[in-house]
Amino acid sequence: MTDQTPPDVLEQWRAHHLAPLWLSPTAHRPPAPPQRAHLWEWARTRPLLDHAFAETSPDIVERRVLQYLTPHARSPLDEYTVGTMLCAVQCLLPGETARPHRHSMGAIRFALEGSGATTFVNGKPCPMEYGDLILTPAWCWHEHRHDGGVPVLWLDALDVPLHSALGTARFQPPPVVDTPPTWPDDAFAATGFVPVEVPGGAAHSPVFRYAYADACKALAAAPRAADGSRTIRYADPLTGAQAQPLLDCAMTALEPGQPTTARRSNASVACVVVSGAGRSQIGDVSFEWREKDFFTIPQGNLASHSAVGGEAKLFMLSDRDVMRRLGILNEETA
Repeated sequence: MTDQTPPDVLEQWRAHHLAPLWLSPTAHRPPAPPQRAHLWEWARTRPLLDHAFAETSPDIVERRVLQYLTPHARSPLDEYTVGTMLCAVQCLLPGETARPHRHSMGAIRFALEGSGATTFVNGKPCPMEYGDLILTPAWCWHEHRHDGGVPVLWLDALDVPLHSALGTARFQPPPVVDTPPTWPDDAFAATGFVPVEVPGGAAHSPVFRYAYADACKALAAAPRAADGSRTIRYADPLTGAQAQPLLDCAMTALEPGQPTTARRSNASVACVVVSGAGRSQIGDVSFEWREKDFFTIPQGNLASHSAVGGEAKLFMLSDRDVMRRLGILNEETA
């Protein structure tokens, strides 16, 4: 009988770092149920960010950041937001600078509040205004400077959990070396937004800043889906592939009172409410949201969204490209 293996045999195996698969508590078991979605309301989050301004500065710490951590973490060291993504809010006061560094993890920045800040990616200035998306691809030098007059806040999102699991997380402090040349944005005729699904590429986009005003124009021109929604993906203007590998960025416009078709994926999604208000049904969780709220759609949950009182826009970040590259991406409608 497999459950009656002599204790001395089990001990011999353990001493040699061997374990019987047939006694494993995890092997060949059905998957766990999907994690539940979680909502961070901006009205409750924003006052807590003021404490970060009071507690430290970029002169003392590498970055002044508060992380969005999943309530489903198994230990304090299990730092992630959803799926293979770690999301946070970074904070700068007028006159502050976050010194340059680079790392193996890819990152995106999505501006949430304030103006006058600039992210420099491989030396290229990328102004940060509300709703702008700034790419900082893996191993690109980046720093932040704030020359405005009010606090500035933005969403940070990185594929840190993926690199942590793979053992490939690497970090390099200044001095800045080996900075590659960058392309001026006006060198590209394409807008950098596509309304249709395209295969991903290996290289990142040569464009680092995607202005919110351009995203709104692209959304307005995008065809409506059967449920009335319109969706664009941030793309490499040279290839049409997604703008940054492993972190798939999209924006969706929702029609008031018209729920989107319920969809399920084995990819996870992090959402920022860019404008408007609405509600979402994600698995067995239902909540209402408004501008700047942040919520997650963990893999395996059936999700549908609708605007209330007028059009609403959601910025949606996912790890679907990770699943695609592994050849296991699975997406379906109800």
